[in-house]
Amino acid sequence: MTRMSTTNTPTTATIDDAPLIGRTLTRAFDDDPMMRWFFPDDAAREAALGRYFTTIFTRQYVTHGVCERTDAAAAFWVAPEAQDKAVPDAETISELLNILGDRAGLFRDAVGAAAEYAPQEPHWSLALIGADPAAQGQGHGAALLRSGLAKADASGMPAYLESSKPSNLPFYEHFGFTLREELQLPGGGPVLWTMWREPQRTADV
Repeated sequence: MTRMSTTNTPTTATIDDAPLIGRTLTRAFDDDPMMRWFFPDDAAREAALGRYFTTIFTRQYVTHGVCERTDAAAAFWVAPEAQDKAVPDAETISELLNILGDRAGLFRDAVGAAAEYAPQEPHWSLALIGADPAAQGQGHGAALLRSGLAKADASGMPAYLESSKPSNLPFYEHFGFTLREELQLPGGGPVLWTMWREPQRTADV
């Protein structure tokens, strides 16, 4: 794959960035175990992922989350005070289930199972982060993760994330996350790891 030369400085993502973010996250999550479980058809996955990520960005996170991007990566965070708002409304859920087709039931069960393990105490949640593989090694994901964690640390709040890709766990551990739970998703789904990070003082980061 040809490597991209791009700027990895985080900027606030706006609704106008939807096409870029949709393309970026589609490439980033093409090999993600959970996304491949939700969208098993190789021929249809690219288009379905594009619709999925564009939908949750434009209808959910750009309004109620803290969304940042670089030229080749994107991250969606949810602040503690927005946890109750940053959930899909009925129309968004209907659109997502339409995109998922016959995998909609598995999606509902997976989301429900993961929700049971979500922390109840106030925290910043990393809903999603992904970088285009063509820009791998250029620091895009790290820059976005640092930016979000700086906001969490500034507010004195812990951070939480979920990952279904085991190769990503050491990356998150490098930034202070520790494993919290290992969850086998229902219906023959992949393993989901939950991770937690206590707030750090600036001098500790």
